[in-house]
Amino acid sequence: ESEPPLQKTYKTLFEKQHITKHDTVVDECELPLIDLDQLNTGRREREKCVRDMAKAKEKLLDFHSETYRWGALSATDLQQLSWSEAFHIPLTNCSDSSHPDKSTLRRTINEYAAAVSDLAQQLAQLLTESLGLRSSCFAQNCGPSSCYMRLNRYPPCPVPYEVFGLISHTDSDFLTILHQDQVGGLQLKKDGKWIAVKPNQKALIVNIGDLFQAWSNDAYKSVEHRVIANRKVERFSVAFFLCPSYDTVIETCRRPAIYRKFTFGEFRQQVQEDVRRTGHKIGLPRFLV
Repeated sequence: ESEPPLQKTYKTLFEKQHITKHDTVVDECELPLIDLDQLNTGRREREKCVRDMAKAKEKLLDFHSETYRWGALSATDLQQLSWSEAFHIPLTNCSDSSHPDKSTLRRTINEYAAAVSDLAQQLAQLLTESLGLRSSCFAQNCGPSSCYMRLNRYPPCPVPYEVFGLISHTDSDFLTILHQDQVGGLQLKKDGKWIAVKPNQKALIVNIGDLFQAWSNDAYKSVEHRVIANRKVERFSVAFFLCPSYDTVIETCRRPAIYRKFTFGEFRQQVQEDVRRTGHKIGLPRFLV
């Protein structure tokens, strides 16, 4: 079969559980747009770009080995099931020039990975400047061995009101840069309300992750988001995750600190343990002072 056997595999969940249809009727919005060409036109324009990014945070960013996977192995109910499949590609795989695969697809992925990796480093530095700070944290700790891309596909779903394409979550990284197609389905949470993101083929979406929230001491907030399943049309997206090595210590840049110091490996281990035990990610509240 060309499709992941999602409905067949999770048949018992559909049979044993009383179905509660989730609400997919939400307001739609366009995210704030930042023109990064300003970075190359002079000091004044660069400073304006930094100010624009800080303002965008106040408007909408402040929402409260290649591996293939699909569904959710640990799902015990439909609210934990994601109707999607994905390839996880470490950046080290993209930069391996000795790899025997010389296909056009591989070249395209390599070129995109290099460009979006550079962009992520620039954005992290600009966000740091918006706080009146300078830091080499991201350049030193977020390299090809720890960052990765995820190629996502959301197959048509025969039960779109019973499961999500991707369940609600925040990202366990510093920054996520997302390119999505024109289908739509991405929703972000703002002030306790879900908002649908209007697709824009000429722009990339930048999400703040848990680690940047902790590092900035809540100056920037991690974005809670989800993807709505679509009955008729498949959806594609490509996400880049700016992650540090597992032994990197995450420590707030401001005082008094809201979060205690922790390593990225410790954070990931706690997230996995919580998901295994409760079915859900708890995240940063585990690391409050």
